[in-house]
Amino acid sequence: MSKLGQELVESMAEAVAHAQGKPTGSRVHKVALKPDEIQRARKQLGLSQDQFADAFGVSASTLRKWEQGQRAPTGAAKTLLKIIEREPRAVVRALKAA
Repeated sequence: MSKLGQELVESMAEAVAHAQGKPTGSRVHKVALKPDEIQRARKQLGLSQDQFADAFGVSASTLRKWEQGQRAPTGAAKTLLKIIEREPRAVVRALKAA
């Protein structure tokens, strides 16, 4: 097996162990967002709810529920929202380049 293949096998074994709650030495970064932080992130980009939802591939209904605290974003959406909140200009640059 190649070195890359071996690294992938080891990484997957570590991911499975982590998912099972076993100690692995992995670092976990928790991103917490409050509804007002989500709304602030959107407003920093100067977008309406519909524009923001369209730009980031979520439904406007989902975005409204996030901003009202009825639901919470998860996974990559949560991370992206935190980046938008902290570095809105970087996000705008990245979107223009896409």
